[in-house]
Amino acid sequence: MTGTANPTKIRVKVLRQQDQNAPQHWEEFEIPFREKLNVISALMEIRKNPVTSDGKAVKPPAWEAACLEEVCGSCTMNINGRIRQACTALIEDVAEQKGDTYEITLEPMKKFPLIRDLIVDRSKMFDNLKKVKAWVPIDGSYDRGMAQPQDDHVRQLRYALSRCMSCGCCLEACPQVNDHSTFVGPAALGQALLFNVHPIGKMLEGERMEFITGEEGITGCGNAQNCVKVCPKSVPLTRAIAELNRDSTVYKLKKWVGIV
Repeated sequence: MTGTANPTKIRVKVLRQQDQNAPQHWEEFEIPFREKLNVISALMEIRKNPVTSDGKAVKPPAWEAACLEEVCGSCTMNINGRIRQACTALIEDVAEQKGDTYEITLEPMKKFPLIRDLIVDRSKMFDNLKKVKAWVPIDGSYDRGMAQPQDDHVRQLRYALSRCMSCGCCLEACPQVNDHSTFVGPAALGQALLFNVHPIGKMLEGERMEFITGEEGITGCGNAQNCVKVCPKSVPLTRAIAELNRDSTVYKLKKWVGIV
């Protein structure tokens, strides 16, 4: 942020696109500045009167938002070139001040199919969770008494991994996730480890490891470590990948000697 004048307005530049087959174009909007305004609130102000800075009436920009407390991940977008959630992005923190104006640029995520404007289809993230069987397999509910004690280090790791909200930030930042790669991405690998260390989820560990040691799995990681830099929940993704890398070696050796 630069500038010393008291801000009076916010200039929001939005990359617009009707659908993934339509041409892209930029539209610029101006709204009055208010303190503690986040990007979602700014978009809501624009929606009240969707007129561009040059006086052209347009359709309001399309975006997604649900929880508004950085839990669902639906409002994830590129804000001034950085991937993050719009609901917790305060204008004062993320915009660039030029004189009496805060300037901010909004773009959709690039690694997911575009639906419209700032909305993308994150289905492939959820499909990847299916590929690694990121769930606890149960058939009904039964009272088995107290669960077995869990090592506190494992419990802490499980909690950290469980904070993932499938927002897509890590995939957006990962250079290995692209149109030329089948890499499943860091989010799915983190969730695979989460359920591998779960006492009941461990039942599917062999199936998960079979996938993880395949073409779409752990070998696709280039160790760029961008994922942990952008994760809003500080999920230990590189630790998960490192542990899965070790587990993959053990799994392959056991498979080679016929133990699994």
